[in-house]
Amino acid sequence: MKVTELVAQFAQPIIEQNGCSLWDVEYVREGAERYLRIYIDKEGGIDIDDCEKIHRAIDPILDEKDPIAESYHFEVCSAGLERALKRPGDFARFMNSPVLVKLYRPRNGLKEIPGVLRGYEEGKVTVEAGKETITFEKSEVALVRLRVEF
Repeated sequence: MKVTELVAQFAQPIIEQNGCSLWDVEYVREGAERYLRIYIDKEGGIDIDDCEKIHRAIDPILDEKDPIAESYHFEVCSAGLERALKRPGDFARFMNSPVLVKLYRPRNGLKEIPGVLRGYEEGKVTVEAGKETITFEKSEVALVRLRVEF
């Protein structure tokens, strides 16, 4: 089992007990440092107190279970307004929302295409971009994230 899946298993009940939901867990290397990040969400938004409360609740469990051999930094963060959509449930929840699709290779000269999420099926993402409806194959898409319009 991957570190992120293991951490999600024991973190999710604690996060839910604190009135929030687990959005994502990532374990990444940035330069010489490693980071374990838990992203949380709740209706009305997350504040620093939510992050701190959940950090304090999960930190001793991480010490006890010791799922990561090397040293790392542990952070609890808000999923953010422009969060990445990864799971089918994410796409279903934010259907008809403004998104930004980032591609591995340019399509019509663009690697980033803003639009409105209109469909998601088996990894294929459909957006309405202006007057055009575009479907991207899973293999084309590097990232889909929510887009905040001002």
